[in-house]
Amino acid sequence: MAYHSGYGAHGSKHRARAAPDPPPLFDDTSGGYSSQPGGYPAPGADVAFSVNHLLGDPMANVAMAYGSSIASHGKDMVHKELHRFVSVNKLKYFFAVDTAYVAKKLGLLVFPYTHQNWEVQYSRDVPLPPRQDLNAPDLYIPTMAFITYVLLAGMALGIQKRFSPEVLGLCASTALVWVVMEVLALLLGLYLATVRSDLSTFHLLAYSGYKYVGMILSVLTGLLFGSDGYYVALAWTSSALMYFIVRSLRTAALGPDSMGGPVPRQRLQLYLTLGAAAFQPLIIYWLTFHLVR
Repeated sequence: MAYHSGYGAHGSKHRARAAPDPPPLFDDTSGGYSSQPGGYPAPGADVAFSVNHLLGDPMANVAMAYGSSIASHGKDMVHKELHRFVSVNKLKYFFAVDTAYVAKKLGLLVFPYTHQNWEVQYSRDVPLPPRQDLNAPDLYIPTMAFITYVLLAGMALGIQKRFSPEVLGLCASTALVWVVMEVLALLLGLYLATVRSDLSTFHLLAYSGYKYVGMILSVLTGLLFGSDGYYVALAWTSSALMYFIVRSLRTAALGPDSMGGPVPRQRLQLYLTLGAAAFQPLIIYWLTFHLVR
């Protein structure tokens, strides 16, 4: 009993003495910077300090202003070079089409023999956009026809189990290269023949790109009716395109002023027009015969 009583007295004496509080695991930073060594700033205080320090630093302001001026100058240079090589306003003119124009133009490309008036219409010495003038060239139909031709080529090769990404890419690049070469040849011919006209690269690209419509019809007919149908469609579309090119270049594109020059110049213009028209069936055949078997 005495031993039990003594143990109890010692135990109560130890409980009466207060133990020191353990150190906190994290410092209290709710009031800003901690007064203890190694304290961290309050959330958001470092961001505000950095922003204030950056705005108050003259060198930082100069650097920001210099960077903004460089970016603005670079943007102006890009726009200047773009307008130097490609006129956006002129490019918009060739895409100013609507559904009615596209339908009538496709019919004109396939059946051009009944069309009478081939002159491009003007309003205050400015040519009317394609949606208001059927004779005006456009780039919408050539662009969409080129894409359709590439897709149709892939389908034709797939039906014949000859499809591969390399072959499809070769068809697209070959068709594009032929058109570029044709446009360059026409530009060179116009330069050598000293033809005075309003023809631009966009005009020649539009007239050269209309052949994709005939190529699509020829391939579709070949897939449906075999090689005999292909050659019949090739003959029809080629003759229609030749007639369209001759009438368009002679009347709509070159204009009546260019026909009133000396006789040798008129002959050069005629030869150039006939050469451009006669070249169309060869390109159509070269780009489509391997798709129909």
